Amino acid sequence: MSATGTVAVAVDGSDASVGALAHAIRLARGENRPLAGIFVLDTGWADFIGNDWQSAKGARQGFLDYVLGQLEAQAEEARRQFEAATRELPEALFEVIPGEPLEVLGDFIAHGKAEILVAGREVFQVCGRPSVKRLARDLARRVDRLVIV
Repeated sequence: MSATGTVAVAVDGSDASVGALAHAIRLARGENRPLAGIFVLDTGWADFIGNDWQSAKGARQGFLDYVLGQLEAQAEEARRQFEAATRELPEALFEVIPGEPLEVLGDFIAHGKAEILVAGREVFQVCGRPSVKRLARDLARRVDRLVIV
C-alpha cells in the first residue's frame, strides 16, 4: 500500500469507531485512496500505575498482564470491525502498533504514512488510560495534516 494519499482511521472495535470508520471509508472510496486502520496497543500503563502500585508480590505485574490481555482482545475486535467494514475496498490494511496512542497516531501522520487521519472522540477509551480522553483533540493540535474528529 502506498502512503501517498492514504486515509488512516483509528479503530478500537467499539461503537466509538463506527462513525469514524464509516467516514474514512467514504473518503477512501470517494477519492480512490488507500485506507489504513490503526489500533494502538497502549504501552503506557506501567508508567501510569507507577512502581508502588501494590505491595503484594506480583500484583503489579499481574495487573499489567491482565491489561495486556484486554488490549490484545480489543485489538482483535478492532481487526474484525475493520475487515468487516472494508471488504469492498481494494486497498485496506489494518495495523496493530504498540506505543502511547498520541505518539503513535501523531507519528503515523507526521512521518507521511497517511495524509488524513480520522478518529472518533472516544476512540481507545474502552481499555484506555484516562489520558486518552483528550486523544482526538490533542491529535488535532499536534499534527500539520488533516485530522477529522
